Amino acid sequence: MAKPKKIKQIVKSVLLIGTFISLFFVPWVLVKAWISPLPDSVQDQVDEALEYGFDGMIVYVDEAEKQPKFYTGGWKERDKKIPAEPQSLFKIASISKLYTAVAATKLVKEKRLSFDRTLTDYLPELRDRIENADEITLKMMIQHRSGIPNYTDNSSFWENEEENYKNPLKFALDLPASFEPSKDYEYSNTNYILLRQIMDKVLAYNHHEYIKEKILKPLNLKNTYFSIDEVNINDLMSGYYVGIEKDFKYRDNGMIATAEDVGIFLRALNDGSLFENGEQEIYPYKYEHGGLAVGYQCLAEYHEDIDTVVVQFINTTNFEGYEWNLSEIIINRIVKIIKKRS
Repeated sequence: MAKPKKIKQIVKSVLLIGTFISLFFVPWVLVKAWISPLPDSVQDQVDEALEYGFDGMIVYVDEAEKQPKFYTGGWKERDKKIPAEPQSLFKIASISKLYTAVAATKLVKEKRLSFDRTLTDYLPELRDRIENADEITLKMMIQHRSGIPNYTDNSSFWENEEENYKNPLKFALDLPASFEPSKDYEYSNTNYILLRQIMDKVLAYNHHEYIKEKILKPLNLKNTYFSIDEVNINDLMSGYYVGIEKDFKYRDNGMIATAEDVGIFLRALNDGSLFENGEQEIYPYKYEHGGLAVGYQCLAEYHEDIDTVVVQFINTTNFEGYEWNLSEIIINRIVKIIKKRS
């Protein structure tokens, strides 16, 4: 039988070896980004971020009672050496879910939708295609508590993502539920595909027009669009994927906006001016969001303690790498800089 002292030595050796081995798997690029001394200014942080391989960045900062500021770095279009421009259009990806959630809330207040009615109340044809469709409410879908599988988690979707994006729902149908309705949380893009279909059905016209009328026009957002077909492609910031030379801006990936338009929308969402009487009380979703599409990643945040909106656009992605984690670290550092100087 081994003596206690010998056992301790063995345990220490095993732990030491385990620690040594784990060092090989530490994402040092993230550690470096996290612990590096904080720059003096937001622009310095943008410049530093480009050292991690990002092609271009736009940052919009709206501090209360101050004029909004823009910070840019890198390229709007790499091949032509066009610098990043503050008013460039950008694919905002899942930030668009905030606009959908607000529009749905307005339709509920108008009694054209109900958060408590089920998926099959609106789309009965999906009763046998989506498990638990009779129990899944619109509120569960908005809050990602439906259990409906996320179509982007289906590997088949990525075999031809550009083509499959035209009909993503088929990659979530006839699959087992991720969990029983309301029993858990799982982020699922499928929820919002279905919500938009439901809005189109009850409106009897495209919900884009409703968002324009109820959200964009009241806020005077003239640089927010729903497709690349609506914009001058030269105004759109290029999008790049690590290791691929192709410019992904020519893919149609949904909503497009300037950082300023997103910032104005986010402040109106958070200060309540976007809502009419009784709407904010029933609004069931988040007050900030991120977005990720091939070539584009963005974050839109509101920080109540300093009453500040920060929107960050980065036109470089890598779904197998640490680019998304880096973008989160960078915006956190930007917020720290703003707080430090406040």
